Amino acid sequence: MKNASQAVCACRVLDAAKLSYENCCKPLHDGREDGSVLPETAEQLMRSRYSAFVLGLEKYLLATWHESTRPKDLGLDAQLRWRGLEIISTRAGGATASRGVVEFAAHYRDGRHEAQQHEVSTFVKQDGAWYYLDAL
Repeated sequence: MKNASQAVCACRVLDAAKLSYENCCKPLHDGREDGSVLPETAEQLMRSRYSAFVLGLEKYLLATWHESTRPKDLGLDAQLRWRGLEIISTRAGGATASRGVVEFAAHYRDGRHEAQQHEVSTFVKQDGAWYYLDAL
């Protein structure tokens, strides 16, 4: 059995390209605190935030939420079972951009019910780091 870092990254479960957590979101989760590894694009931040929800990494989620819209805490629901992330579209948000928009569907199971969170999220890049700003 593979350890967690060798398993398919939560943000890639529904993708054709199955990257391991070790080669996808783990470096971003580990590198955020000291700024050693940051997402290069808005989509990469979106993916790393989805994986952080799956793993319950509240500290990372708050650190990547823009200070102007960041809540004090998240109160993550441990009963939700995240099933996969589907990136529907991206606008701007490349490595040299300062703003970006990512439309996604995050699939989950809440008890016996399958559901999805469909959102169009806006991101801003400030001092070299991408942040989630809000949902349109």
